[in-house]
Amino acid sequence: MDVTPLPKGAGRRCLDELNSLHATIYFAPDFGEELAAHGVEDPMAVYLAGRAAPWGAVGAGPVAASFNGLNHELIARHLPRLWTQVAPATVVALRLRAADAVLRRFLGEAALASAEMTEAADLAVRALEACEPRGRPMYAAHADHPVPDAPHLALWHAATLLREYRGDGHVTALTTAGILGLDALVSHSASKDGLPKEFVMERHGWTAEDWAAAEQRLGARGLMDADGRLSARGVLVRERLEEETDRLDGAPYAHLGASGVSRLTELTGSFTATAAAAGAFPTELAPAGAD
Repeated sequence: MDVTPLPKGAGRRCLDELNSLHATIYFAPDFGEELAAHGVEDPMAVYLAGRAAPWGAVGAGPVAASFNGLNHELIARHLPRLWTQVAPATVVALRLRAADAVLRRFLGEAALASAEMTEAADLAVRALEACEPRGRPMYAAHADHPVPDAPHLALWHAATLLREYRGDGHVTALTTAGILGLDALVSHSASKDGLPKEFVMERHGWTAEDWAAAEQRLGARGLMDADGRLSARGVLVRERLEEETDRLDGAPYAHLGASGVSRLTELTGSFTATAAAAGAFPTELAPAGAD
């Protein structure tokens, strides 16, 4: 067993690569085309279906609570009505089939059949052994589904689980800090790693008025200035949020040990680089998650 202490940020760097591999499905048409055959064509409905289906025929409330950043009204336009068009179990199967098609296209058959793919899958699945599902609703829903047999799909599945595990922990950190929902999105958008607010608003169902009100709330707490930028205190709060998320997300990477985390980061990073070179991601966006 590797007892070497993990370098600072090693778990987050590993998750960044895993998250990028997972995210290939969001930038490809395959899953949308699978759902279009069932009459589901709205891009938001497709997104909600993919992430919420592992729960079963859930309504808008739990999804809004667990996703955190999406407007409840936006979610309620699609859930639970969506499940009358396509059953959640069908969505889970279609999403995995889409992931298979996307990875085959962007990585190639040789990479999928390689020893490196099997090694990466084994490491990622082993990391899941240390994930405690209690208090992690998104992770727990996905963890109820079996690990696929094919190594590339096992890696993608494990990447999905580890992504949701960290996301659940991040929502816990945000809850403790009292920065939830739109306020979390606004503070993240104003950070050095944030996406433009217009992009975030459009995809999360918020209006300019909603955004301005959140800026005022954050400003009243001393977290933003009058120009919509994070204050010094706001920057510090965001840094502490990420540090707390790292702490809450530490178990799977501590379980792998320093050498295992380093190797999984290297292998997954190589696959992600191959996918990027093949055009898997839009050039204007980094393939990473947000609040």
